[in-house]
Amino acid sequence: MILLTEFLDNVRERCKGKNYFVRLPVLVLFAYILFRYMKDPLYCSVFSGVTLGVHELGHFIFNLFGMFMGVAGGTIAQLAAPIIVGIGFYRQGDFFAVTFALGWLSTSLFDAARYIADARELVLPLVSPFGNEDIVHDWNYMLNELGILQYDTRIASIVTGIAIITMMVALISGSWLLWQMVRQPAKN
Repeated sequence: MILLTEFLDNVRERCKGKNYFVRLPVLVLFAYILFRYMKDPLYCSVFSGVTLGVHELGHFIFNLFGMFMGVAGGTIAQLAAPIIVGIGFYRQGDFFAVTFALGWLSTSLFDAARYIADARELVLPLVSPFGNEDIVHDWNYMLNELGILQYDTRIASIVTGIAIITMMVALISGSWLLWQMVRQPAKN
């Protein structure tokens, strides 16, 4: 309990004098993104392009470890990138930026869920920086290799649930941080 109290005191101290107004649009954007993903699972947020680039880079990096890891590497990288960024922000003591990383992680989870749900239907357009020959649908391949392809939509639902929870944590913690900034404005 003492550690939590010390942590929250540290967070409050870091919020002193910070401008909440310039950070508020980030939370509004994330609330909008959550609404759009909830309304349309095929929605692509402003983060989807970056996520796709990181995903494709992950294939390239993890391909060194064999076919399965090369295929899985796309999703591993797209989920790891916002986590690594969030850890970096945490180490710097920028807690609102950690909230930003959580929001990005949520969008990445929504995008992964969309791809997982398509594992049997195979209707999503696939992209590759290496051309269109022999493109593998990552999740069709992985779930088939694991013998659980028939559970694609169930797995996608679980990932969607995690995405929703992650975004809610980002929105709630970000709102609390903004409230701390409002309560402790910069002294003139």
